[in-house]
Amino acid sequence: MQQRSSVGELAERLRGELDRYSPGGKLPSSRALVERFRVSPVTVSRALAQLAAEGLVVTRPGAGAFRARPHSPEPPAGDTSWQEVALSADGTPDLVPRTVDASGVTVSLAAPPPGVLEFNGGYLHPSLQPERAMAAALARAGRRPGAWGRPPLEGLPELREWFARGIGGAVTAAEVLIAAGGQAALATALRALAPPGAPVLVESPTYPGMLALARAAGLRPVPVPVDPDGVRPGLLADAFHATGARVFVCQPLFQNPTGAVLAPARRAEVLRIAREAGAFVVEDDFVRRLVHADAGPLPRPLAADDPDGVVVHVGSLTKATSPSFRVSALAAHGPVLERLRAIQVVDSFFVPRPLQEAALELVGSPAWPRHLRALSAELKTRRDAMTGALARQLPELVLPHIPSGGYHLWLRLPEGTDEGALTAAALRAGVALTPGRPYFSAEPPAAHLRLSFAAVAGTGEIAEGVRRLRAACDEVVGNPLARPRPAL
Repeated sequence: MQQRSSVGELAERLRGELDRYSPGGKLPSSRALVERFRVSPVTVSRALAQLAAEGLVVTRPGAGAFRARPHSPEPPAGDTSWQEVALSADGTPDLVPRTVDASGVTVSLAAPPPGVLEFNGGYLHPSLQPERAMAAALARAGRRPGAWGRPPLEGLPELREWFARGIGGAVTAAEVLIAAGGQAALATALRALAPPGAPVLVESPTYPGMLALARAAGLRPVPVPVDPDGVRPGLLADAFHATGARVFVCQPLFQNPTGAVLAPARRAEVLRIAREAGAFVVEDDFVRRLVHADAGPLPRPLAADDPDGVVVHVGSLTKATSPSFRVSALAAHGPVLERLRAIQVVDSFFVPRPLQEAALELVGSPAWPRHLRALSAELKTRRDAMTGALARQLPELVLPHIPSGGYHLWLRLPEGTDEGALTAAALRAGVALTPGRPYFSAEPPAAHLRLSFAAVAGTGEIAEGVRRLRAACDEVVGNPLARPRPAL
């Protein structure tokens, strides 16, 4: 076996040889497996760990690996049907029933099958992540005095100060709470600001994870349409008036999924409308550090221009680093800050101190600005590669807006296209897509797709993925290339 052999290939070879050993029998040593198959010790270790996870092998530190003994017959399954009644019962009839549906989130979290290109990913490909810088930061953080002790409940003062500087305006470190990733911060904000059964205004389309959070909390998402300049203020005012909502959740910068940036003329208008409604604006500033090289100066966060405490700001390091680097911040003015703090403490106590220390080490290192510059250039290159390939091979897919930040494109499908059928056909062709339906809290106006260009290995995979998507479109809707392209 050559060095390039994968962990999966080695695990398959070892799986096929297990019958040579009696139950409890010892397998060859790791050194013997390294020499026999010509692989690294890490590959051997990971292959054995995979077999252990499957229950085929038992590993004992210092002793080696052994064939697992057969499992005893499993006891008969119990009767859990009573849970359907318990989980659906609601003691207060006027509340909106809670629904916990993670399907819109898992579509961008689940790893696709081997060989399938990941156009549905919500995070950076490992080649874009600052892995060495993060590893070095974590190592340095672990050696800091007190790094493994209990942190302040609000977060490390230096990290709170760093997030406050990034927001700007009059936001101080005392008004920042460190949270365990943007999703957790949004969950805290929704629980703090809206009681169960209340309406919450959301952009349409919007991030499915936020819709899932709202529904799991018993809230009722009410859509407010978005255009290329962000949320439409007139419709926002109408929605506040019609529903009596006290919360509006938005992504003013590189909105997910449309990529829209809230226009300068609309920023003050959105804050004014919310203030007059006596409502909060939850600003999910999730990809500020995923700006493309040609974007130009970015608008400040809404929180920077809000002295009155209308905005609850959510910022995160996760999108620009790694899905496992879950460090974010909540910022707010006034009494709401104490409620946010109390809910976060009740839910999770605090973010682990080693992770906070590592975040400080990372953002304070020379590697951090270098990473952001390289990421900015690469995201632009990938965006241009994907838009160019789509224009050449799939001109019938309408791209209303080319974003200058973020990691994806939002495309409208030809009229009558079945999103589910196209997604299934694309998967058979070897490319995973994100259908548009989960991004709408009500009936969508048309069929859409969201295509990520950040989760694949590079421009070569982008070109190949678009080619596979072309084949899937031909399978589902015939060859629409002969039809005129819809007007933007």
